[in-house]
Amino acid sequence: MKELFPMKQILGFVFSLLLTVIALAVYFLDMSFSTGMTILLATAFIQAAVQLVVFMHAGETKDKGAIYTNVYYGVFIALATVFGTLLTMIWGYN
Repeated sequence: MKELFPMKQILGFVFSLLLTVIALAVYFLDMSFSTGMTILLATAFIQAAVQLVVFMHAGETKDKGAIYTNVYYGVFIALATVFGTLLTMIWGYN
């Protein structure tokens, strides 16, 4: 019976709820902007990793290397887009 109980999914769900509570605490505790954004970014990336590994079963197939490579590539493209936009629109690149 133990092998039929989805312990990994239950723990992932509880951890996701904990990360959500931490993110809500940023709002309700009225933290400074830089502290709040740091906590929110950290919890968002951890939450995305939990969702990918636990609920989308990214590491359970034989082609997990390709899956993680695509995830890393997507994160790189997203960060390049965000920082490229900041560079051109806010930081005044000429």
